[in-house]
Amino acid sequence: MELSGRSVVITGVGRPGQLGEAVAAAFSARGAKLFLVDRHEAEAQGRADALLAAGGRAAALVADLTDATQVEALAERVRGATGGRVHAVVHLAGGFAASGPVAVSDPAVWNAQFALHATTAYLVARAFLPQLRAARGSLAFFASEAVLPGGRSAELSAYAAAKAAVVALMRAIAQEEAASGVRANALAPSAIRTAANVASMPAGTPMVAREAVADVVLWLCSEQARAVTGQLVPVR
Repeated sequence: MELSGRSVVITGVGRPGQLGEAVAAAFSARGAKLFLVDRHEAEAQGRADALLAAGGRAAALVADLTDATQVEALAERVRGATGGRVHAVVHLAGGFAASGPVAVSDPAVWNAQFALHATTAYLVARAFLPQLRAARGSLAFFASEAVLPGGRSAELSAYAAAKAAVVALMRAIAQEEAASGVRANALAPSAIRTAANVASMPAGTPMVAREAVADVVLWLCSEQARAVTGQLVPVR
C-alpha cells in the first residue's frame, strides 16, 4: 500500500505507547505526509520528531478540537501546506471516563464526554470536508465495542452515548458525501494494547494490538477500500 504524495491528518496523536503513535508510524512507513494534531504541543512535536528522525515527513500542529475557531484555523494551516487536498483524516482525539450508574452520575462527565468525542468529530469533519472532497478522500472515526450489539455500556453511559453519536455523524457524512467521493467509516475496537491500558487494566485482559488497529485504519483510507463507506468495523 503506497501512500507517497498523500496528505494525512491524524488528530489526538497522543503520548508514546498510545494508538496515535502506531497509526502515524504505519502511514509514515508508506510514504504519507502527516499532519499530527494534539492539544499538547509536546506530544504532537514528539511524535513528529520521531518520524522525521526515521526519514518520514511530519508536521506538528496544536489545537483544542472542542473549539470551532481553533479547528477552522487548523484546517487553514493544513490547506496552505497541501494546496487544499487532504487524502485522509483519522480522528483519534477523545478520552475515556466511566460515569457510573445513570441514577447517580454527574452531568459534567456526560458533557465532557460529548465534547471530547462527538463535538471534536463534528468540528474536524466540518472543517476538513472541503479538502477531502478535493482529493476524494477518507474519514476514519473511532467508536468503541460498547456501541456494538451486546456491547457493555453499564456505568459507561456517557462514553457509550458519545461514541454512538460519532457513529451517527459518520453515517450522515457517508450519505451526504457519496456524490463527492468522500468516504466515512468508523472502527469499533475492543481494548487496545496501549501503554495506558496495560498500566491500568488487570493482567490478562484481552487486548488488540495497536498495530492491528493501525492496519485497519490504513485499509479504510486506501484505494482498496474505495467502495467502503458508512461502515462500523469491529476490531478485536
